[in-house]
Amino acid sequence: MRLFAAVVPPEEVTAHLDTFLDVRREVAGHWRWSLPEQWHLTLAFAAEAPERVLDEVEERLATAAGRRQPFEVRLTGGGVFPHVAEAKVLWAGVQPAREEAPVDALAELDLLAAGARAALAKAGATVDGQRFRPHVTLARLGFPEELSNWVRLLDAYEGPAWTVDTLTLVRSHLGEGPRRTPRYETVAEFPLG
Repeated sequence: MRLFAAVVPPEEVTAHLDTFLDVRREVAGHWRWSLPEQWHLTLAFAAEAPERVLDEVEERLATAAGRRQPFEVRLTGGGVFPHVAEAKVLWAGVQPAREEAPVDALAELDLLAAGARAALAKAGATVDGQRFRPHVTLARLGFPEELSNWVRLLDAYEGPAWTVDTLTLVRSHLGEGPRRTPRYETVAEFPLG
């Protein structure tokens, strides 16, 4: 099964970004836009996790979440992968909600991602990916394009702040049909702190 550990923004946060992008999406109709209700920050991803490890994954993720304290962030700015001249993925960035916060939000987010990766790996799932870069995938392109205008547009975006207080374990079901939209199923949620 395909599993990932994630931070899921609340509905008011995704609705704000969705409204910002709404009119602008029309000029990029051939892209595969992610559904706002599926937007998340992937902390750890396992493309193939045996069903038998699910209970241990949940136990280890609960422990990892319990070691972190809640923190405030906001979606702001954005970028592309792999680079602006030949972009294949458009994403929104994540920043601390306040500069002078009592908790270093990005440090907590990094530690939460490291804990989630370790939890999946120690439970027996093969964890994919490289260095953690917090982002929300907005769209995937069918072929590489130059997207400096989109990066500039996202640089002007600043969404509402929210408190990250939950780590979510999600099962991903590969999509079918021409759009190949995946279906996400929340398996469990774990409180921080």
